[in-house]
Amino acid sequence: MARRILWRLANLVPLLFVISLLVFFIAQAGPADPIRGALSQKMSPAQIEQIRRAYGLDRPAWAQYLSWLKDMVAHGGGVSLSLRSPVSGIVFPAFRNTLLLVAGATLLTVVLGVAIGFVAGIRHGRLADRVTMLFVQIGSNLPIYWLGLIIIYLTAVERRWLPAGGMHDLRGDGGFGDLLLHLVAPAFAASLVSTLIIARFVRAAVIESERSDYVRTYRSQGFGRAAILGKHVGRNVLPPIVNITGLTVGSVITGVVFVETIFSWPGIGSVLLNAIAASDYPVIQSGVLLVAVTFVLVNLVTDVVLDLLNPRLRHGAA
Repeated sequence: MARRILWRLANLVPLLFVISLLVFFIAQAGPADPIRGALSQKMSPAQIEQIRRAYGLDRPAWAQYLSWLKDMVAHGGGVSLSLRSPVSGIVFPAFRNTLLLVAGATLLTVVLGVAIGFVAGIRHGRLADRVTMLFVQIGSNLPIYWLGLIIIYLTAVERRWLPAGGMHDLRGDGGFGDLLLHLVAPAFAASLVSTLIIARFVRAAVIESERSDYVRTYRSQGFGRAAILGKHVGRNVLPPIVNITGLTVGSVITGVVFVETIFSWPGIGSVLLNAIAASDYPVIQSGVLLVAVTFVLVNLVTDVVLDLLNPRLRHGAA
């Protein structure tokens, strides 16, 4: 088991290297000039060229990549071209806010997805299962931005249960309760599609487990349904849940970019949108790289957990 984990960690090095190359050169391939976009149009071409040299943008692409990679490792990404401040002070606080939103959305995704899928699975073929799957089919195709607007209208405009946006109430104390209140609506909006995806997979896994030979054997021996579902079916459904949860984190992160804009959540999505509008390459590259690395690490953790849940690997490691 330890060897498998070390091997997975070793494989991360070339993968992260390739990701950094793609992030850097895709951002560089944009047609806009970041220096001309950030500076006044009244500056002469000679002055603009001098500033380009000061930022090292006149050097070959490979030299810029090495310099950016060094700045990313040592200082968190260099200096923003539009805001003239360290990228780390822009990207990292926003990314912490995004991780908070992703954590809340992932928690809702797992809890609601497993509950809906389990109920639909054990009620397979009945009215509750058919109604649930109808809502799953409809909800999984809803656009996130449209869903976010509907949630704002229902919970903030119509009923005034939740705040319409932001991360804290400027008139409040800014405590944990206030943060949690602002987190509920955007986390639900970001989690809905992934919740329904997990519900579909859990339902299929429960149905397959209930039709298996070992469940029939337990029933013939007089075991109650609750004991079979809780101890045996639940144990066999757990690995698919872990697997699909790791995969859906990527879709949650993608959805968060839209949700942050709709709910005015100060996360990495808002920062990236502003950086793209200003052609601020250092901010774009650092932000996208952080998101990509997070997705890779989540999948690594998922693979390790799946190995730990595999009795053959676990007993072999012991």
